Amino acid sequence: MSKEKQSRADLQEKKILALIAVVQRILDENAYIKDLAVGTLETIKLMSGYEEAINKLKEKMAAESSKTEEANTSTKTFE
Repeated sequence: MSKEKQSRADLQEKKILALIAVVQRILDENAYIKDLAVGTLETIKLMSGYEEAINKLKEKMAAESSKTEEANTSTKTFE
């Protein structure tokens, strides 16, 4: 019986170590993606026309936001 308990404990330990390795790999990939995103953003900021593009996006978001608010208020019922 003790050998069976020991082998079960060994198996669980191996599984835990495997899970730790997977989580560590995910954390490493997440850090890489963050660095890549920040680098891409900084590169885009250096491109010509960046400010104009940002202003166009702001205008577009404001227009979409007002459309959403109009839709939300037109579907409300008042009692």
